[in-house]
Order: sequence, then structure tokens, then C-alpha cells
Amino acid sequence: MKNKFGLLILLGALFGVIVGFVLAKNTSSIGREDVKAAQRLFNLNFNDAEIDTMLSYLEGNRKGFDSMRTFSLYNNLEPAVSFDPYPLDLNFKTSSGLVEWKVNENIKLPKNPEEIAFMAIMDLAGLIKSGQISSVELTKIYLERIKKYDPKLQAFITVTEDLALSQAQKADEEIASGNYKGPLHGIPYGIKDLAAVPDYPTTWGAAPYKDQVINETATVALKLEEAGAVLLGKLVSGSLARGDVWFGGKTKNPWDLTQGATGSSAGSGSATSAGLVGFSIGTETLGSIVSPSTRCGVTGLRPTFGAVSRSGFMTLSWSMDKVGPMCRYAADCAVVYDYIRGQDGKDRSVQNVSFELLSEADLKDLKVGYFYSQFESDTSSNHIHNQRTLEEFRKMGINLGKVELPKDYPFNVFDIILRAESGAFFDQLILSGRDSLMVEQDKGSRANSLRQSRFIPAVEYLQANRHRRMLIEEMHRLIKDYDVVISPTFGGRQMLITNLTGHPVISVPNGFDKKGRPTSITLVGNYFDEAKILALAEAYQKRYQYHGKVPKGLN
Repeated sequence: MKNKFGLLILLGALFGVIVGFVLAKNTSSIGREDVKAAQRLFNLNFNDAEIDTMLSYLEGNRKGFDSMRTFSLYNNLEPAVSFDPYPLDLNFKTSSGLVEWKVNENIKLPKNPEEIAFMAIMDLAGLIKSGQISSVELTKIYLERIKKYDPKLQAFITVTEDLALSQAQKADEEIASGNYKGPLHGIPYGIKDLAAVPDYPTTWGAAPYKDQVINETATVALKLEEAGAVLLGKLVSGSLARGDVWFGGKTKNPWDLTQGATGSSAGSGSATSAGLVGFSIGTETLGSIVSPSTRCGVTGLRPTFGAVSRSGFMTLSWSMDKVGPMCRYAADCAVVYDYIRGQDGKDRSVQNVSFELLSEADLKDLKVGYFYSQFESDTSSNHIHNQRTLEEFRKMGINLGKVELPKDYPFNVFDIILRAESGAFFDQLILSGRDSLMVEQDKGSRANSLRQSRFIPAVEYLQANRHRRMLIEEMHRLIKDYDVVISPTFGGRQMLITNLTGHPVISVPNGFDKKGRPTSITLVGNYFDEAKILALAEAYQKRYQYHGKVPKGLN
């Protein structure tokens, strides 16, 4: 038994060790000393006789690896093994279609274009539907703001001005003819540059791909186009979805231009905060919607894993990537989420689950908890804001129950899941050596993360996912009796756990630090219960206005 499992681990180790030989076209035989060197990486200790029995197998494996690399794989091809985070007792209610949205046609057109740029989606929709402003006029307001502020912020990689004006003109003509499609019709937005849009570069924020054009339309972009939304451009992703640094520089926080927007949805957070778009689309694998939303003071929804198609987006992790809206208001996130959710026949992970808005009566019946130990052990600079936020929810008439996060798991190993999957997607980048073109090359860089992924054994990846299954079941058991659970955004393991389990969260601004920069609180929901966390977030924002403000860094 020791030999059986040890051999599997060793095969994974040797796969990484011999990559260098393959790249150098070294065809020399694998010897006993090669195996001894490899097994030290994983704390194994096979004797000489055991190693000798492996050598022919390892030679055969290497020939298989070499052969496999002669076959190409296309971007959207997923592994045959799909991630299913849903507990056995989870039942889905099938979607009955879009919510019946009612725009605010009573809104009056402000005289100041800056005020218009920061308005909520339903207000902008009301202005367009009532004819007080055209989509072309609104689009030009945002394009002017992009030209004025983006040289400082570096939130856009590509501005699709011609496309935007063409789509806006089409929207105006459709609305004038009586074909009004709903609240997103004519609303300008931006999408993270992990999403493919034909005829424009999809750079993934990385120098090796800065001239890449993918002639397909990501499902989310297609759904928004069908809803009549207007694409202003591709927003910065930190290089291969890491951080806020890309080949053109560092994306800035509009509240403090000396500070990065964080990543990797850096451009989405910065542009939305600065009023350069009506709303934006970001992605998250391990914090990339929540972190820039917090830093830039916007409201970010990370939906349930499997709620929104990732088709047409760069893959960082097949089992952890999610796509979601980043807006100035929780109510805006609800609108955008409704239009981008649901199956597309391309992303196998997506479920066709119902989304129904809550009434005020429903809101009063919500059972809300909070991660007690996370708040008690919170020593972050946001500690005072977080405690105040709990009191603010109590003042709203909400009784908070104590909930605990799962504790006894090998949390230090879970990162290999992301790294192994990203290593597979970017296999050709590493084998070609083009990873050396990336801007960041330090220990914490994406380039280094991809290189070292070659040394993750297949057995350990599978073992980590077995522990992940246990984590999923326990997390579900701990929170399923609550509709919403409140958590500090940072500190502790909430963000890691909920990304691993696939639960939805929304990041909501809850104040400003001593330097006047935004802070946030996070609301966690059960699987496909986005409506509840959105409803509570909206109710909180109606009562306490820490959101939707003009960043001081723009003045």
C-alpha cells in the first residue's frame, strides 16, 4: 500500500522535475539519483530496490507527457472532472425568467454631468426611458470622464469608443421604436479584460498576451448586449488575475491615488468608484471582486459558484472562478446579476436557479447571524467600523445569532487547488518560457506561482479536494439555518472558506478609515440565495449612506 500511494505521489513530483529536461530536449534516461532528488521535495524515502522497480514506469510516463504536449487544447475546454460544491440536501428552485423590473421614471435630470455619472442604474434607466437623456448622450458623458480621469487611474486597458457609440445609437433607435428591453437598455458599462470581446485585444493584463484577440463573445458580455447595455471598454485585470499591476502600470484607488486598487478586478473597482462606467463586471477566485470593491468603496457581488457562466473568460481555476457585478449600489448589483445569471449551454457548472426579489415583509423575517469569533478576534484597523456596523444592523431591528466558521482543516494546503488548476490552463505559457515576459517576477508573482505549480503532486491535489468536500458539508451545516451571516471582510478565513465552498457574498461599504479611504463589511448567503444578501445590503444602504460617493482623489 505504501508503494502504491507513494508511487502516485512520486509520479507527480517527477513530472515537475523533468520539465526542465523536456524543455532542453534532454532525452537521457531517468536514473536512481533523479528519483532520490525528486522524493526529497515531498518527504518520501523509497529504498534503492523500490526505486529501481519504478524507473521503467517513469520513462514511460515521460514519453506520455511528451506526446500529450504535441496536442493543442482550446481555452474553454474544461477537465472531464467538474467541481460540484452542492451539499446532498440542497434543492434548487428552477428559474422562471427575469425579474419584472420597474425603472424610476419620476427621476429628474440633474444639470451637473458628474452627478449623472454617479446615479444608480434604475435612475439612469428612468432618464433614458422617459427621454430626458439619450443613451448616446449618457455614453459621451462617461467617455469624457474616461479621457479626463483614466490617465491617472489606469483602469482601462482598451476603450471601445466606436463600439460604445454604435451600441448606444442602436439602443436609442430601439427605444424610440417602442422596443424597450429593460433597465440595462442604453446603460454604459465596462468588463474585466479576462472576457473575450471580438475585434478587441483580450490581454488578461499580461505582457505575453497583450496582442491577443479572441474572436468570440464571453457569455456575460453577450447577455448584456442582448439586454441593450453599452460596452465602454475592457477594464484592467492584474496580470493573469493577480494584484493590480499589469503590463501598462498599476491601477489606482480613486480615493487615494498613491494606493493601488488591489486586484485582480482592479479596473472594475476603480472605474466604477470613479464614475467612469454605469457598472462593471469583475471576476473572483480568491478575493478579486471583494478586495477591489472594498478598496475603492463600491458594492461587489460574488455570486454562488455555478450561478453565472464563465464561458469566454480566462480560467484561473475551473473549480473556484466566479463572475459578478461591481456597482455603486446593492440594488444595481441585483439588476445586473439578474441579467447575467443562468445557463448558456457552454459552462457545465452553471445551474438554472430562480432569482426572486424580497418584499419588505420578507426582509423583516430574515434570520441573520454573524461570525462571532471573527468579530471578537478582529484586530484590523476596521475593527471599530465592523463593531459599529453590527450595532447598525441591530438598530434596523435585526436580532443577530452567533455563528462559527469551520476550524479544523488543513487550510495551509488549499491554495494548491488554485495553483494546480492555473498551472494546467497556462501549461503552454510555462513550457514556452514566455512567462519571463511578465512584469512581476518575484516570489509572490503569478509567473512564479505558475512555475512552482509543476511540483504539486496529483495525489495531494485530490486529497486537498477531499478535505474541501468535508469543508463544504460543514459550512453548509453551520449556516443553513440563517438567511444571511455577517462577517468582517478581511481577517480570519471567511474569504478563503467561502471561495472554496462556493457560497455567495456581497461586499458593502461601511465607513472610511483615518485617511478617508473606504472600508467594508461582508454578507454571506446560502447557495443561490443572492436575493437575500442583496435585499439586506440594499436595506442597509437605504439607512446608512457609506456608498455611492464621489472619491476625494478625483478632486
